[in-house]
Amino acid sequence: MPQMSPMWWTTLFMLFLLSFLLVMMIMYFNKEYKPLSMEITKKEMKMLNWKW
Repeated sequence: MPQMSPMWWTTLFMLFLLSFLLVMMIMYFNKEYKPLSMEITKKEMKMLNWKW
């Protein structure tokens, strides 16, 4: 494949780069992040449940 022209290598590189970035963006925005503040407050509430 060294006979390929430099323009073709650049096009191929850009194609792979754009496809990689597209997949990474889809994976990033597809992930649902749960808020951690609710879990922290639940733990704090359990610790504050005192029996006198």
